[in-house]
Parts: sequence; C-alpha cells; structure tokens
Amino acid sequence: MKLVRFSEGGAAGQAGLLVGDKVVPVAALVPDAPADTCDLIAAWDRIAPKLARAAEAPGIPLAKVRLLAPVPRPEKIMAIGLNYADHIAESAGAGVVTPKDQVWFAKMPSSINGPFDPVEHPKVTEKLDYEVELVAVIGKGGRHIRREDAARHVFGYAVGNDVSVRDWQLRTHQWVLGKSFDTHAVIGPAIVTADEIGDPHGRAIKCFVNGELRQNSNTGHLVFNVWDQIVELSQVMTLKPGDIIFTGTPGGVGLAMQPPQFLRPGDVMRCEIEGLGAIENTVVAEG
Repeated sequence: MKLVRFSEGGAAGQAGLLVGDKVVPVAALVPDAPADTCDLIAAWDRIAPKLARAAEAPGIPLAKVRLLAPVPRPEKIMAIGLNYADHIAESAGAGVVTPKDQVWFAKMPSSINGPFDPVEHPKVTEKLDYEVELVAVIGKGGRHIRREDAARHVFGYAVGNDVSVRDWQLRTHQWVLGKSFDTHAVIGPAIVTADEIGDPHGRAIKCFVNGELRQNSNTGHLVFNVWDQIVELSQVMTLKPGDIIFTGTPGGVGLAMQPPQFLRPGDVMRCEIEGLGAIENTVVAEG
C-alpha cells in the first residue's frame, strides 16, 4: 500500500491511500481510524485488513488534491552522514574517510516539508545544497532491536531530500542547525509499505537539478545498511511509530562539485528512488 496525507480544496490534511491516479481517504474505509499519522501507523495491524478494498473504492482524482508530507509531526527525525562510498570519495579532499562508526545528526521536526512544496532559500546563506535519500519510517517501536529483527520494525519507505545549509552545517562539529532550517526535510510522495518493497537495498536513487542528473547511485551502496542503522539508534533511544530515518546520500552533491554548485531561488530539485516514486521541489527565497 501507499500511505499519503493530502488536502482537497484547502481543507485540513487527512490520511489516504494512493491507488493509481486516485486517492482513497482512509476515513472512508475505516471511520474510526486514528487521524494522526503516527497513531495510524501504530494501529496499522488492526486497520490494514479493512483497507484491502481500496482499489475498488471510489476515490478523489490525484490531480485534484495536494499531497502533503506523509508524516507531518514525527517525534524524531534522525539522519546518518557519510554513508555512501561515492559520497565519501568525493569528499576525500576535505580529509573525509570511511567512518568506523555511524555518524548521526538530528533534523528538527519543524523542518518537515511536503513532496511538491517549495523549499526555502534562507536569507543567511549562499550555500544551499540537495541530498536525495532513502527514508525509512518506523512502524513497530522498540529498544535494543536485534539485527535479525530490524526489518520487522520498518513500516515503509519514502523518498527524501535532506536539504542542507552547508556553511551553517560545517562551521561547527555539530550539524543540527545546518540541517534543520524550515522546509529542509522533504519526504514523500507516499510511504510505500515494507511488504510491497521487501529488501530496500539495491534500488536506483537519483537527483536532478533543473533537469541535470547530479546524483546517480544505488541503495545497495550504503556503508551501513538500514538494518545496521536501526540497531545502532535503538541502543540509544526508543524508536516509535512514525519516527523518520534519513539513511544517507550518494555522491554528486553541489558542495563537492568543482567549482561548488549551490542552489538558487528558481532551481528545481527532483529526487527519485526506484519503486518509491519522485518528489520535486522548487527553491524560493525565504519570505
């Protein structure tokens, strides 16, 4: 299944299932389903059987709705750095080597943004960058999760763009501020449930800027794969339904180009992952 949040005609967002070129509201199939996405994910085992008839149910044409971030208020957004060999290689000139341990930072939940919404170019930088990423969404919470159990804790996957303000990111050893500007955690267009995806490793992952292919890799090239990441995080914190994990970006970021190529208002970023769809966002000046 493909879980989305959407609005129609300016109404408040609600959960739906993306079925072809239509969106079926979850509430139309399960009237007592939780309205909050994290609560809906937590109750999924009870609700999912009742959603099986979504393909035959009437829906709203996709062209008439606005797709929103599928998880609008995650408790946690965790992101791993330096997790593709090609990204590490392009950063070698800055003294970057393959990390022995996982390198984690947080993106604040206030940075969440929809799959086709504008991304702000902050007033305080000229070094705005893109990072296409596979996003994993936690379904079954837990602490001290074993590697052999990690896959069962994933609800599903989405496309992400870990938009980065490079001067703020790199001026200290702590990356949180440079990664947490408003609108800079783009996810969508849907959460494709894990049962549809199976093993998420081995999928083509790409980012285009104004139609130019900038990042072109495969999720099988992760240094620490999704299961390793879940094990590591769950040793520190209790993972909960709806928590978001940005799993790393491949090579081709603007910072590493010669000369560096940073984003400007009017630029269009398109991020794609095989089997998960695409998100597309236009950069706009902070208003």
